[in-house]
Amino acid sequence: MKKNEGGLDRFIRLIIGLIVLSLWFVLDGSAKYWALLGFVPLLTAILGWCPLYTLLGINTLGKNK
Repeated sequence: MKKNEGGLDRFIRLIIGLIVLSLWFVLDGSAKYWALLGFVPLLTAILGWCPLYTLLGINTLGKNK
């Protein structure tokens, strides 16, 4: 896995992941399980690699890295 996410991209994914995960405490019933989707941006932010970016040929890391 070659990293393909830059610092700002990773930070935004981290914040979005945490916000979506926090919905676990707000939503009721089976709708709260949708909050678990917050693990996807959180995991990609931690790893610095996005599989969709790889498929699309996108790299926000920069040329020098």
